Amino acid sequence: MLAQQFLTAGASSLSVADRSGMGNTRQVMERKGVFALANQMGFGAVVLEETPAEGWLPERLPGGHWSRGVLFPRLLREADLIVQTCCLKTHRYGGHFTLSLKNSVGMVAKYGPRDQYNYMGELHGSAHQRRMIAEINQLYRPALIVLDGLEAFTDGGPESGTLVRPQVMIFGADRVAVDAVGVALLRMHGGNATISHGRVFDQEQIARAAALGLGATGPGQIELVTDDPEGKRIGDQAMEVLRRG
Repeated sequence: MLAQQFLTAGASSLSVADRSGMGNTRQVMERKGVFALANQMGFGAVVLEETPAEGWLPERLPGGHWSRGVLFPRLLREADLIVQTCCLKTHRYGGHFTLSLKNSVGMVAKYGPRDQYNYMGELHGSAHQRRMIAEINQLYRPALIVLDGLEAFTDGGPESGTLVRPQVMIFGADRVAVDAVGVALLRMHGGNATISHGRVFDQEQIARAAALGLGATGPGQIELVTDDPEGKRIGDQAMEVLRRG
């Protein structure tokens, strides 16, 4: 378990923070046992949408497609290290796929606590949605990304879809590289037409993030490292997908 590893390694404090896009975050975290585990292990469990007004920082994102920027949690701005955990799946509501870049949407406010402005309404109603997703990622740099690809959705998503079992985990610090490899894996398992068309690095989330300097700009800047023969076979296949399309 990640929390145990960090605490064992000497982290002085640890918080697990989340905001669900489609469900009640507190109820989701309760069902997943996060609060019980936090009490047992001694880390903080934070429901981001319950953050009071003074816990949000306005961020303008100059040159971006957000009309008034976003609100970013003070908790994350002041954190020494951020480790992001995400899943491997497609997204039917306009994001096309939800990996590490899209996961960052859960860090920002859904509604403004003072004026109730609907930031997610703006996002999902915009023709620039995938670019806006990438732009949020300028607000922080993760020390580590952990992508759980033991199971995945290759169509539908985010809460239900066509289920496959790639049986992989991806660890990295480059969100663009992680997402590019993730899209390649989804293609390898029969990903839908939206994510399987054209070059992986031309996918709008990935292209915008690369243009913003958030990570790799092409497959030549990605190195997959494993000491497992099956992992190497999968990695070689993923790299071939990245190079050819």
